[in-house]
Amino acid sequence: MDFIQPVIQVIYDSPIPTSIRESEWTFPIIQTFHILGILLFYGAIGLVDLRIVGFVLKERPARDVADGLLPIAWVGFVVMAVSGGLLFAAQAAKIYTNLFLLTKFGLILLAGLNLVVFHRFAGRAIAIWGGEGRTTPAYARVSAGLSFLLWTGVIVTGRFIAYF
Repeated sequence: MDFIQPVIQVIYDSPIPTSIRESEWTFPIIQTFHILGILLFYGAIGLVDLRIVGFVLKERPARDVADGLLPIAWVGFVVMAVSGGLLFAAQAAKIYTNLFLLTKFGLILLAGLNLVVFHRFAGRAIAIWGGEGRTTPAYARVSAGLSFLLWTGVIVTGRFIAYF
């Protein structure tokens, strides 16, 4: 990772991350927004995933659940990504080799790939799932379950970054 270190140092030493580190209030405020973003994203995407798996909201078509919650998930994702980027930049030189951070980034990548695969193979047919007598295809349930587990892993590993 030594080839990354100079780039990380430039990020760490830039004005915005420096001001975040030097302010008594800025870092905890950004953390608060990060947590709120996580709540919005994970709450919404978690319900969609659990609906597709068949654990919750069984009486509602998967498409209706997704249509109602995905806009909230996207807002949460943007808040989470921006605040997470700022938190990382403020600590970059100290945490860029942290095993939990690297694991979190890997899980985010896997969750993104899972999303692409889901939409490529399953997402287009979501409108016909969950009607009377219709079940959600197994591959869609597996993908949704994997999504739920991956995002849970992102949250758990993210929490451990501060302690290791």
